[in-house]
Amino acid sequence: MTRKTAHRVLTVAIAGVWIVFGLYCKVLDLVPRHEEIVARILGATYSASITRAIGGLEVLMGLWILTGVRRRLAAVTQMVLVAVMNLLEILLARDLLLWGPSNALFALAFIGLIYLNEWKLAGEATR
Repeated sequence: MTRKTAHRVLTVAIAGVWIVFGLYCKVLDLVPRHEEIVARILGATYSASITRAIGGLEVLMGLWILTGVRRRLAAVTQMVLVAVMNLLEILLARDLLLWGPSNALFALAFIGLIYLNEWKLAGEATR
């Protein structure tokens, strides 16, 4: 597999993570734990609406990634969002996380994958 092909495959996979987590877990509420986490962090009053809005924004992030527009900005935005979301969850809703504080390892791996895809696999011509 060439670097260009690997970059394309990883780009679709990374976008897929955002779309699946946003659409299925939050917008369609197929994983209620996500709303519980939002309720813990931001309060229960509007947690359902906020969770759906976050999910919609995650779907938009996935679509942005697929467009290839401002790729480096998209990559930095993703890395910051994943880091901040996971830090808040670990500090404020640790007991609701699927793997507790170990979720941070998955977040770091995802951030590393985003970095690898954008700064190591993407060629100069695809910036």
